[in-house]
Amino acid sequence: MPRRSAVVLAVCLAAAFTTLLDQASMTTAVPSLRSSLGAGPVTTQWILAGYSLTFGLALVPAGRLGDRYGRRGLFAGGIALFTLSAVLAGTATEPWVVAAARLLQGAGAGIVNPQVYGIIQDLFTGRDRARALGAYATVGGVAGVIGPVVGGVVISLAGPAHGWRFVLLLTVPFGLLTIPLALRLLPRPTTVRRTPLDLPGLALLAVVTLGLLLPFVLHPATLAGAVLGLAALLWWERRCPAPLLLPELLGSRGYTLGVLTAMFQFGASLSTTLVLVLYLQDTLGWSPLRAAVTALPSALGFACASWQSWRVVGRFGRRGVACALAAAVTADLATVVIVNNGIGGQAALMATQLAMGLSGGLIVSPNQALTLAHAPAAHAGLAGAFLQVTQRISATVATAAVTGIVLTRSSTAALVVCAALMTAALICSLLDLRGGYSRSAERRRFETTESSFRS
Repeated sequence: MPRRSAVVLAVCLAAAFTTLLDQASMTTAVPSLRSSLGAGPVTTQWILAGYSLTFGLALVPAGRLGDRYGRRGLFAGGIALFTLSAVLAGTATEPWVVAAARLLQGAGAGIVNPQVYGIIQDLFTGRDRARALGAYATVGGVAGVIGPVVGGVVISLAGPAHGWRFVLLLTVPFGLLTIPLALRLLPRPTTVRRTPLDLPGLALLAVVTLGLLLPFVLHPATLAGAVLGLAALLWWERRCPAPLLLPELLGSRGYTLGVLTAMFQFGASLSTTLVLVLYLQDTLGWSPLRAAVTALPSALGFACASWQSWRVVGRFGRRGVACALAAAVTADLATVVIVNNGIGGQAALMATQLAMGLSGGLIVSPNQALTLAHAPAAHAGLAGAFLQVTQRISATVATAAVTGIVLTRSSTAALVVCAALMTAALICSLLDLRGGYSRSAERRRFETTESSFRS
């Protein structure tokens, strides 16, 4: 690819890595933060889940605004909001301030990431676009699995009293460096595009997301808000001249099932790591460093498998993703048995983490690229934004749910929920595989994507 395009891609990937590393590293810092500030269960849930909530809510409107007014300013502004919020969270003396700052930080990350998708769509075509999207997915996956390790090392070096502050401030230097690079290197907007923005649809989508989250932090009765919001959203979208839920996307079997697979897998992976870290530190009393070492095989396995995932999916296609999901379900269930019975200790947990990392590396990038291959070319940016929205909704709900279960019941029960989510991802992948690609247009897109993987 051209050198300037490669430099722009590097800036985009750096921003994506920074925003996604922040959430993952926070899982290790939660026990220290709770002890230092005296955060209760509900506040802890908001600190963990609030980031994903506002991340997901900002994705689609930020993507639409980037399409209309250009991506350069929104990219730099999102990084600035993300960085300032990190400073606010890292210097807070009250837990509610951390929770509020995490909401702002998630919004900043949600503004940045759709611009990355859009810039990739604008600058690259064909095989280069597939590789750029694959690099984005790999960077996000690696950030997710090494985050707990980085957080554990930082807390061990800085001490539990203030280590969580350094974890929150860890991304500040990256943000300060990325802002001037973005303003200098990213392409400037040339014209204002007349891109429709479905504000009622966005508002109803926010109601649905909040309705799914609030039962875990307030009262189960608030789930009715999600049901009513979903009914209103579907009613409105059928009448809206420029709907948020495009029929071309919802009508594609490969895209819909691929999105569901990504949604369940992302929530399961993120919440499994969170449960394990809370169990090792709160229940067993392990140090953050020892807990991080236990999670290290997952990071190494993911990194190694990601490099080979294109070869595997190029040979086996969706079958490769389904087999990797089956391995992830097995690793999840093995973790449940180990935690519940206390057998095998650290070595057994490290083995399950290695299996989780290897399987995750074979799932994330291939599933994303195979899913987006079924999206109409005119709506590729929106398709990518929706893929991320569903993942963030899954992360929000799963994180809030398992945190509440761990703090009020047991780690074993929370891990069972994680295993159930991963099983749901496997079922969606198998349904997609079983359904085949009877429609010629979808089949051609699928085969084109596979050929680029083989190359």
